Amino acid sequence: MSHTFDPTTLREYDIRGVIGETLGADDARAIGRGFATMLREAGGKKVAVGYDGRLSSPMLEHALIEGLNSSGCDVVRIGMGPTPMLYYAEASAEEVQGGIQITGSHNPANYNGFKMVFLGRPFFGEDILEIGRRAQAGEWADGSGTVESREVLGEYIERLVAGLEGIDHESLAGLRIGWDAGNGAAGPALEALTARLPGEHHLLFTEVDGSFPNHHPDPTDPANLEDLKRLVADKNLDFGVAFDGDGDRIGAIDNQGRIIWGDQLLMIYAEDLLARMPGATVIADVKASRALFERVRELGGQPLMWKTGHSLIKSKMKETGAPLAGEMSGHVFFADTYYGYDDALYAAVRLIAASARLGRSVTELRGAMPAMINTPELRFQVDESRKFAAIEEVKQRLAGTGAKVDGTDGVRVTTDDGWWLLRASNTQDVLVARAESNDQAGLQRLLGQIDEQLALSGLERSAQAGH
Repeated sequence: MSHTFDPTTLREYDIRGVIGETLGADDARAIGRGFATMLREAGGKKVAVGYDGRLSSPMLEHALIEGLNSSGCDVVRIGMGPTPMLYYAEASAEEVQGGIQITGSHNPANYNGFKMVFLGRPFFGEDILEIGRRAQAGEWADGSGTVESREVLGEYIERLVAGLEGIDHESLAGLRIGWDAGNGAAGPALEALTARLPGEHHLLFTEVDGSFPNHHPDPTDPANLEDLKRLVADKNLDFGVAFDGDGDRIGAIDNQGRIIWGDQLLMIYAEDLLARMPGATVIADVKASRALFERVRELGGQPLMWKTGHSLIKSKMKETGAPLAGEMSGHVFFADTYYGYDDALYAAVRLIAASARLGRSVTELRGAMPAMINTPELRFQVDESRKFAAIEEVKQRLAGTGAKVDGTDGVRVTTDDGWWLLRASNTQDVLVARAESNDQAGLQRLLGQIDEQLALSGLERSAQAGH
């Protein structure tokens, strides 16, 4: 018996597709069989399985477990919850060696997918291609496994609250925070968490609904933060926090409704962390502001620019021993007193803790940041066969010009008045551009440089693409 996946579903960081078109029960079963076979070969036997609030998730869970069992792995079902709860179940239980979360993350409601962890490390890239290769060849172990259900929400919430350890809860009694779960899988966990936190909490859209009736659960899009901004303004709250569909990405706004972007949150976390761990390495992806890297250096830390992608960042953290990392997209990773994975609920607790330890409100911390003028992520459609080649062409052309080029992930060019980035998405047929400068005129100059390079490769920036 063998199985062939739709070629669009096996991606760099995870597996994702459209239900009924490119992803279904047979795919889930084959993923279970491949993952179980690889885990058993590596000496593992037990896998934790969780799922998000999408309508198709229970169906995929059933098929995935069938596949895991029939290739000899035992399954611990933890039920519906945010992706970090699945990561927690895998990291905290010694007898569990792997974890799979069924989630479409921030994709539209008709999508779903799988995020995986294997012997405590991210499972991505070559691992995912290997699942596809084994499926096609029918190279699966045979066996039988058991299924047990385990309630982990309670202990997961306990672990989140521990992020406030050493901080006097009395001093936080006056804190007033707005929260938006966006009808995603983090809703019930958020209700349980805020019941345990000091202060006053106002919650939006905690009911899990895979059709996302209020707004799309992607906190990096300012349009999706409008409800939270209204709540914070109407009730004059200290700040607001929003989550994506599966609770591994955080969005935040201050008391004035200003968005605190991923790299700006990282500046706050870095200031808090470096006071306790002088000289520590802080990792950020290539899309992050120059202000972040300069701030980490100023605080005595070691800034490290790395490739975009939660799996790639987690692997780099393990390699370097960095206690903190983050991405523009709102994935934040803490490995100082936590497990090193991206957990937006924990990141929210750490924002409260950082503000308390630094003795400044979130609004004051946001207000003290340098005012950089930058573009959002500009995404535009490029044929799959051209996207990496075009980036290589730009690199080659710039090589002889004396430009300051960082080729970690695409091309990031630093100039006297800012920087610009051009990189190929690992998950879609798009190029991603971003630019940042000290003023509007500088920004226009940098965008002109991007356009010039694209034109030389026969491309243009006007073909905008969605997520």
